[in-house]
Amino acid sequence: MRRIGFHTSIAGGIHKSLQRTAALGCDTLQIFSHNPRGWAFSARDPEEARLFREGKEALDIRPVSVHTSYLINLASSQKDLLRKSIDMVIHEMNIADDIGADYVVLHTGSASGDIPATARKRASASLNDISASGSWKAGLLLENTAGERGDITSAIPELSELLANVPGNLIAGICLDTCHAFSAGYDISTPEGIDTLVNELEKYIGTDKVKLLHVNDSKGQAGSGLDRHEHIGRGRIGMQGFRLFLNNPFFSGIPVIMETPKKSEDDDTRNLKTLRKLLR
Repeated sequence: MRRIGFHTSIAGGIHKSLQRTAALGCDTLQIFSHNPRGWAFSARDPEEARLFREGKEALDIRPVSVHTSYLINLASSQKDLLRKSIDMVIHEMNIADDIGADYVVLHTGSASGDIPATARKRASASLNDISASGSWKAGLLLENTAGERGDITSAIPELSELLANVPGNLIAGICLDTCHAFSAGYDISTPEGIDTLVNELEKYIGTDKVKLLHVNDSKGQAGSGLDRHEHIGRGRIGMQGFRLFLNNPFFSGIPVIMETPKKSEDDDTRNLKTLRKLLR
């Protein structure tokens, strides 16, 4: 059975996200471990971490993913920002192990006016620094980006370059975001676009390294570089695009996390119903 869930709030305690997931009838989830738009972080309350670990096992919710802060830029040419980014990833990895999470999902960063190839080398060096600083049970997943100006990992070969340049056990694979892929130019609303994406994944990443799917429709057109998520089937990818994508043999069995807009409690229920209908 395909495991399906949402990026879920930790309001009231990190363990409350598990209860919210179970109430929806889902069996996987993604969370932020702290405010994703701030640098401040502290050690997680041991009691909260214990409740999370026990709840995860009791409810059979897996995999559990922690999404890193939006401020992280492992490709930055600014030494202070680079140091803070490295420290933040290490902190996220530590929290993931404390709560028994399986993955930490990372946007590696932006070239910020530099040559993208040079920025990717800095990102590789930063990831190697992180790898050398410790070891974790949780695996790091590199997420593809939407092709906005300065993006260094919007194309599958670019992600592959980082994986190849960081030996060891830190990086478990990638997280593939459908909105990002579409916005970066992989037109997965069509069979031809899905074939192009699958061929690149097979050639550069491998079937065993795509560990997680972020399934989001896109407000922007294919190749727009616009990172704006939409409800499943209501954006430019559309119902038929998702039907073809989700039922492609390459993606079968990969856990799904939705990061769809949420303005009311009904939004998650509606997106979940749509996704399950598409999978049938």
